[in-house]
Amino acid sequence: MSAAPKTTATREKDEHVADRSAYEAVIERLSKASVDKHWEPYVDIPWDDPEFHVDQTDPRWELPPADRLGGHPWYRGRSPEVRARIGLWRVATAMKIGLQFENLLKRGLLNYAYRLPNGSPEFRYVYHEMIEEGHHGMMFQEFVNRTKLPIRGMPGPLSLLAQVVPWIPLISTELFFVFVLGGEDPIDHVQRTTLRSGRIRHPLEETIMRIHVAEEARHISFARHYLRRRVPRMPRYRRFALSLLTPLVIGLMARIMLSPPGSMIRAFRIPDDVVREVYLDNPETAAQTRDSVARTRELCADLGMMNPISRRLWRAMGIWDEPKAQAGSGAVKSRSRA
Repeated sequence: MSAAPKTTATREKDEHVADRSAYEAVIERLSKASVDKHWEPYVDIPWDDPEFHVDQTDPRWELPPADRLGGHPWYRGRSPEVRARIGLWRVATAMKIGLQFENLLKRGLLNYAYRLPNGSPEFRYVYHEMIEEGHHGMMFQEFVNRTKLPIRGMPGPLSLLAQVVPWIPLISTELFFVFVLGGEDPIDHVQRTTLRSGRIRHPLEETIMRIHVAEEARHISFARHYLRRRVPRMPRYRRFALSLLTPLVIGLMARIMLSPPGSMIRAFRIPDDVVREVYLDNPETAAQTRDSVARTRELCADLGMMNPISRRLWRAMGIWDEPKAQAGSGAVKSRSRA
């Protein structure tokens, strides 16, 4: 049996990439890491190992009491079989939405790579990333198939609207990589938090999550370094427009990635008051959403994309964190004065 990666990949630290050679060195290092450490979904995951079998009534799928829904009296009052199916449904939906997002991401990356000149170091890395995202899509869909649950992923209207995303690089590559962070940062935050908590009990879920976190660290690093390189060089009016669009994209993507699936709510007839109490009117849920985009929010502050209007939009989307964001923007101001 192939063992799961034992540790999650350490995040690439953001580096000063104002110099072109420094920026290219980061990309070359990311490309080398994709060669040196990668996983094949049908080689490195023992799908047919009895311990990895997906059973809808397996108690290991139950949400722990520490989970906001898992600790709610309504959930605790369901039968063990129903509790297990709810937990499995939520995991499978997250994977389905993840593979749909990565489908959009791959198509956008292809549009971005199509126009790259010969000798561009970004070309090689982007193709490494697309291959890894393709592997993620295969392992996510294989998991969903093995649950035998009617998992849909994104709601139909949202899925239709999302088809514009692959064309964003033709308009603004900077906005596209903001979208990338909007989809990857929230789920990365949740998965890392979950792995550190030790709450995962099913080995198949843990194996998939560890592989995903390890490779997504590179994808997030590339997007961040790309923005660090490009945003300061944007004309002021374009940077201002990006500062207004960013909180809208980040806020929407965080909710798509973290919200409870409507199909699960309907399938198990979860009462409206429980949904409101656990998800909609819960300060802890709101804090988790803000925390899940903290690194992107701080990046925007570092890049000078916080202004009175954009801050109002961050607040309106429920993803503004006053102390952290002010600390980040304050650091930028200090550096600029220096």
